[in-house]
Amino acid sequence: MPFDMSQVQRGARNRRTPYYEATQRYEPKGFTVYNHMYFPIRFDTFEAEFDALLNDVTIWDVSVERCLEISGPDGFRFAQLLTPRDLSKCAVGQGKYVLICDSDGGIVNDPVLTRMDESTFWFALASSDALLFARGLKNAYPDLDVSIAEADVAPLQVQGPRSKQLMAKLLGEEILELKYYFWTEAKIAGAPVVVTRTGWTSEVGYEVYLTDTSKGTQVYETSMEAGREFNIRPTGPSDIRRIEGAIFNWGADMTYENNPLEMGLDRLVDWDLIDDASISMPALRAIAERGVTRKINGVEFDGDPFPELNNIKWPVIDGGEAIGKVTSAIFSPRLRKNLGFAWLPTERSGLGTTVEVQTEWGTRGATVVEMPFVDPNKQIPVS
Repeated sequence: MPFDMSQVQRGARNRRTPYYEATQRYEPKGFTVYNHMYFPIRFDTFEAEFDALLNDVTIWDVSVERCLEISGPDGFRFAQLLTPRDLSKCAVGQGKYVLICDSDGGIVNDPVLTRMDESTFWFALASSDALLFARGLKNAYPDLDVSIAEADVAPLQVQGPRSKQLMAKLLGEEILELKYYFWTEAKIAGAPVVVTRTGWTSEVGYEVYLTDTSKGTQVYETSMEAGREFNIRPTGPSDIRRIEGAIFNWGADMTYENNPLEMGLDRLVDWDLIDDASISMPALRAIAERGVTRKINGVEFDGDPFPELNNIKWPVIDGGEAIGKVTSAIFSPRLRKNLGFAWLPTERSGLGTTVEVQTEWGTRGATVVEMPFVDPNKQIPVS
């Protein structure tokens, strides 16, 4: 039976996505609230959805990733204030994975940015207060002529090795020429969409940004019907695959308290930017000079397979004291290993270091290993 929304519904404060009615037809097994919207997170077991992603094509509603739109004559200048990644290197029609950072270097969000025109940018946000952060920052720059809004667009992810076949069937063979991290405009079921070669899976995939959100059911059902010959499956996000691929989840693996250097994401900082270009640059330079005292690491756990994704952050114990925490952990049926991410002191972050973790399923040993766990050169999503 379809998931009984009366179990979570509490008035109109939380919104339904444009694909809500369509997803209900496929019997979702659960929802969470993300950016004040109901997010269908699972239609089958973790393993079944992982298998579909690896072998066929999956479709999942991520319109909960609300798009912060920066526009206006000074849109470029303001967008650059938000991120330490040099946006002059992002062409119109291109996208970039970026970090939005505060003046102390803390990570406010880690969106995919798309440059829609010379002065208009979309930031597809993880669940956070980044929109309010941007609106507050505008008050510090009253002379900038900029508009800040939540764009009325609804992303839908189409992911997996057969996603190219499906998108070619929906949009024509020319869509196969779209390069990784670029976007184009198209139509599905007569509805206007922006299609990007991106995704939160480390697999080949696309994101479809519906720009007429009244057409959500038509776009979803048209995609499902076209995908039947490719064994399409509606799913939620695959935590197994994103952990294998070392994709971090803002709010779980990183928060405002963490900076790019601790995350090993300093490749997303363009050190040639002048200090005034981005509000985080002075702090990030200071952090780089003094070094960091903690890092996030890939770890493998011993013992029986974890039955599900961790529900809380697990303490890492040394001599009876907590020295760190595990933020994400799950069993990989492909690797036959328990995998996860652990924050540890820098001096305990070397490869091969062993630690003790208090999990929801008892105390486990964990060993620091290389990340990503699969496809370290990211050749799969680019292919």
